Amino acid sequence: MFVNFFHELKSAGVPVTLKEYLTLMEAMNAHVARYKVEHFYYLSRSTLVKDERNLDKFDRVFGHIFKGLDTLAPEELLTNIPEEWLRRLNEKFLTEEEKAQIEALGGWEKIMEELKKRLEEQEKRHEGGNKWIGTGGTSPFGAYGYNPAGIRIGQNESRHKRAIKVWDKREYKDLDDSVELGTRNIKIALRRLRKFAREGAPEELDLHDTIRSTANRGYLDLKLVPERHNTIKVLLFFDVGGSMDPFIRSCEELFSAARAEFKHMEYFYFHNCLYEFLWKDNRRRHAERINTWDVLHTYPSDYKIIFVGDASMSPFELTHAGGSVEHMNPEPGSIWLQRLTQIYSSCVWLNPSPQKYWHYTPSIDLIRQLFENRMYPLTLEGIDEAIRELSR
Repeated sequence: MFVNFFHELKSAGVPVTLKEYLTLMEAMNAHVARYKVEHFYYLSRSTLVKDERNLDKFDRVFGHIFKGLDTLAPEELLTNIPEEWLRRLNEKFLTEEEKAQIEALGGWEKIMEELKKRLEEQEKRHEGGNKWIGTGGTSPFGAYGYNPAGIRIGQNESRHKRAIKVWDKREYKDLDDSVELGTRNIKIALRRLRKFAREGAPEELDLHDTIRSTANRGYLDLKLVPERHNTIKVLLFFDVGGSMDPFIRSCEELFSAARAEFKHMEYFYFHNCLYEFLWKDNRRRHAERINTWDVLHTYPSDYKIIFVGDASMSPFELTHAGGSVEHMNPEPGSIWLQRLTQIYSSCVWLNPSPQKYWHYTPSIDLIRQLFENRMYPLTLEGIDEAIRELSR
């Protein structure tokens, strides 16, 4: 397992060496990390990762290799089954006909009122039911079951993409801006969004002016001009976590290309929809939030705005205060999107989900209306169309 871990890290582009691997093995033999996966995680990370830009790659490989391990003593490894595995046995998988027979409670207010009532009444754990908060059932509240519109509680990822609220603290990863594979064509597409000007100190040789001045004066007369830069300014907003996890690679390719092409570029993260705060570090998104109003007041209206997200969420997130899956937002998401599009005239939304499925998701239609149909697929053709829109 450890040798496989080492090879997987190298395949993922983490520059680990044999000496570092042997150091990790020595630390394990010295019992620096006992039988707790969290201790081994921090030990191996401090031993094998030398640059913080590789932390995300390390986390992905670690999660893949050691998936399912829990805190187990050596004598328990062969006798105990992790609780997570037992809980997954209760997952509810239904046919499309069975799903159609299950009714939702009703609107947003009804669901939230009923959750409060059941939290007060429930006294024990439930599994497989259709009313109480539990697992593997058809209740609107719980995990690993199914309901057309409910609140997900205690489940590590989305399965049916039906939850209108998520009652869990979830951790997201920053996008890797060093991704190069597959970014060349994206760079070419982004390069069309440009407006050049010469700014700064005169450091670049002006050959034509030098020749003309030398001929006129009769001696070498060097003429310098400031370097020519693309003066286009861009704000990138990335949706992270949840249903965006399958699109991490394509978002990283876009992120890398944009960092390389635009000198004046800022980026921010959000989840599902724009609300009253944003963040720049996903590991500290709860502690280092940025007020959205501060962003709108800091960057002038000549910035080009690019949103990247699948726009797939409960419509309540856009239409209702408190509709956010992660917090009680005081204003609907649509209000914030309207404010942004009113300030910045050049706005587009890039959607990584296949365009042929967009009409099945009501929230996508709502956001397309808010962006006046300026939503494009996250493909080379879609990026090209979006850049043409931003260049007007």
